[in-house]
Amino acid sequence: MRYVAIGDSFTEGVGDEVGDGCRGWADLVASGLARALGETVEYANLAVRGRLLEPIVTTQLEAALALEPAPTLLTLNGGGNDSMRPGCDLERLAELTEHAVRRCAAAGVRMVLLSGADPSAGLPLGRVVHRRGAALTEAVAALAARHDVLFVDMFSDQEIRRSHYWSPDRLHLNADGHRRVAASVLAALGHAEAAHVVAPGPTPARSWRTEARYYREHVLPWLHRRLRGSSSGDDRAGKYPDWTPVPPDDRWITKPIDPDLATP
Repeated sequence: MRYVAIGDSFTEGVGDEVGDGCRGWADLVASGLARALGETVEYANLAVRGRLLEPIVTTQLEAALALEPAPTLLTLNGGGNDSMRPGCDLERLAELTEHAVRRCAAAGVRMVLLSGADPSAGLPLGRVVHRRGAALTEAVAALAARHDVLFVDMFSDQEIRRSHYWSPDRLHLNADGHRRVAASVLAALGHAEAAHVVAPGPTPARSWRTEARYYREHVLPWLHRRLRGSSSGDDRAGKYPDWTPVPPDDRWITKPIDPDLATP
């Protein structure tokens, strides 16, 4: 099993911070596959926070397919950053996703498409984000069915919309959110995995002080980056650009995979 993940912050694992890095659902899927198969899985993660869908399905996808030896499994999620920008072209996003599907099919690589979880309940202009996300999810589900590609729909997951699964920025999943996504992907791949659920509890109240701090610490920096035409992922590369061995044990629970273990 050689598994490569491509995408943006959702796939990079932002929000599931461990040590000096982030882990995330794709790392957990790699570890879950190793445990289920009882053998070491080779894993690469080329996802970079802030990336739009076009560079994901061109630059990242081509780098993934160029890995030696070739991957046997590839996951793709993207379009979330596009959908938060003015003039988002949903038809173009669907076309880019279909290009990636056709490219993987031609290369003989099994593909899994994912829709990101729906963050709209906690975001400014959440209705716009939800409407675009729902439309993109519907389009991706349709093309996945048309091409007989496995599709994991996290956008429609009602449980993960609870605030308990989200980071303080309300845009990225926390550790519990990433664990829930990982369990869903592993189950979809045919490996028995119980859905991760946070115990029910009251939603934390949002006072005006809480909201003021949220806008100061998260919304305004995001707006400044947009105005400057910059991204949180500028000058960043994928965290595991080469095949990295993931053993069939639980070391991932306490720390991310050591990149120094990457195979040559």
